[in-house]
This record gives sequence, C-alpha cells and structure tokens, in this order.
Amino acid sequence: MSSAPGPTPDHDVGEDAEVVLSVRDLDVSFGTKRGRASVVRGIDYDLHRGETLAIVGESGSGKSVSTLALTKLIPIPPGRVTGTAHLGATDLIALSEEELVRVRGQRIGFVFQDPMTSLNPVHTIGRQLTEGMRHHLGLSEADARDRAVELLAKVGIPSPDRRLDDYPHQFSGGMRQRVVIAIGLSCDPEVLIADEATTALDVTTQAQIIDLIAELQADLGMAVVWITHDLGVVAGIADRVLVMYAGEVVEQAEAVTLFARPRHPYTVGLLASLPVLGDTERGDLAAIPGLPPAPTSLPPGCGFHPRCSFRSDERCATERPPLREVAPGHLVRSFYEVPEEQSRRASAAARIEIEPPDVRDEGVA
Repeated sequence: MSSAPGPTPDHDVGEDAEVVLSVRDLDVSFGTKRGRASVVRGIDYDLHRGETLAIVGESGSGKSVSTLALTKLIPIPPGRVTGTAHLGATDLIALSEEELVRVRGQRIGFVFQDPMTSLNPVHTIGRQLTEGMRHHLGLSEADARDRAVELLAKVGIPSPDRRLDDYPHQFSGGMRQRVVIAIGLSCDPEVLIADEATTALDVTTQAQIIDLIAELQADLGMAVVWITHDLGVVAGIADRVLVMYAGEVVEQAEAVTLFARPRHPYTVGLLASLPVLGDTERGDLAAIPGLPPAPTSLPPGCGFHPRCSFRSDERCATERPPLREVAPGHLVRSFYEVPEEQSRRASAAARIEIEPPDVRDEGVA
C-alpha cells in the first residue's frame, strides 16, 4: 500500500446534511459455471451532500462492483442486482437502461483507475469532453467547447483551448487522469465515484489528483465515493469509511474513529500490516493469514472467521453476524469486538494521524 499525502478533509458533514444517495440491501451476484457468485451482500449506507465516503477492501472484496451496480455498469445477465439505491427520489436499481443513460455522467460521474483505457485513443480530448455535455445538457457545439476549455483549465491543464484538439497519447498519465476528472465533472454531477482513481499514478501525481478532487468537491458541493485499498489515502480524504470483506461491510465509522479505534479483526489486521517509511525497528510486517473466500463458496458463518486470529468459535463458523452498532455511528459485523489494547496497538503501528472534524474546521473561513 502506498501512502501519498492527501488533504485533510476541511469540512464536517453532519447528520443533518442532505442525503443524496441512500443504498439499502444491495446484492450483486453473477452466474458462473461453478454456481452463483455472491459478490456484494446486503450493503446499506447513506451518502450526504458534500461528504467523502471511502470504501476500502482488498481485491475481490466487492468494493468496485458495489458502485458499478448502482447504474448497472455490469453485464446483466450474467449479473443480477437487487435492493434499492435512491438518488434523491429516484431508485436507480428500478430504472430501465434507457432511463439509466440519462443518469450516468449527468447525475453520477465516474473517474476510473486507468485513464488510458477510460479515454478513446482515436478521438480528441475535446470530442470526448463535449459529447456528454451536448447529450445531457443540450449545449451547442460552440457552447460545449467553451465549457470544455473552462473544465480543462479548472483541472490544471495548461493551454486548454489548444489541448482540446490533442489525443490521449499526447498527454502524460497524470494529465490524462485530469482529463478523466474533467469528463466526470462536465455535467455537474450530484455524486462523483472515484474508483481507484490514483492507483496507476506515481506518488507525487497521486497527491496532486487527491488535492484536485478535494478542491473541486469543495467548490461544487458534490458528494464523493472514493474506492481504494490504500488506507493512507483514506486517512487524508475521507469523512466516513466502509470496510468491505467478502462482499459485506464489516465495519463502518467516521474516519477519525476508525483509525483511532478499529473494532473488527479484519480492520485491525489491515492497519497492522501497513508499511511505515523510516521505521527500522518494527521488523517484519504483520500479515493476515490465508486468503479471502471464493464468492461461489462463501462460509456459512462469518466470512472472515477462517482467517481470524482474534477469536473464532463454533458460533463464528455457523452464524452470520449482523452489522451492529457498538458506539454512535460505529457499526461492526462481528460477534466479538477486538479488545481496546489490541485495537489501539494496531492503530499506533500504522502511524496514521487525522484531525477530528472540529479541529479541521478551525482553519476554514
């Protein structure tokens, strides 16, 4: 995991903030030769206006699929999506493909991991930027081009009027990602989903992109869902964190709470395994033993119990634990909490420090 510096969130999103996206009992599965693969299982969360929600998990945890499924950007069939996802008053899961076309790119914007595969190599940047604006906003070609120039300038592309006529291969990786961000923001979405948006970039460029998205979020007031495996990034940008494992949310809390006092054995394991630059006394990194279960053969009980080094008994093996509130706003899917001493030891080992919301706000005009 990398740990590029990111901006500390400079706003406090309270419970009274408007809910822009409400997801309930979201399930995603795929038909395979080995049976039905359950990739996302019963996810619930609310996303508030102006909030940054980070969804964290290792590869195969279901974090990316959980957001792609919101606008059915997965093949159906073999995919199957159930549950509800209300964007305002609109249930995205119930929409037809024709109706979803009017949502994608307009009310929900996306920034994906690899900008080279997100951009069409045979079309100019200008064409790709203006296409959505002309389709969703009904702008003329001239007006769409003017707005495209403004967007490229906003995301830090030099000489934007000239670069509109360039092709993706004429941009560096960091500049391509800035273009993808401009496309994602082109129709002023209510929600921006950044799916591993900095993973393919070097650490310096990664920090610049994180700063850019945070600045644009503050300017536009949109909500951001940030999908990543990098807890260092999460600490710098997130208001709230969902930790996913085997298709489930296993822990959910405000970022400052999660990093100070993780309570699920998996979250504790993730924090304990983080590398720390300059630490010559720590010795070998801690590791979580074993592998995540295959989505076609999930254990009947707790999904994490085969790898759990904290406590794994007959109940863990046979009963699926509920997501229960262990403190205000702090939810954990486990029958047993990690003891406070062990939890704080993992937090201290990770050496991730984030300021609480009231401290962040002191410097905000």
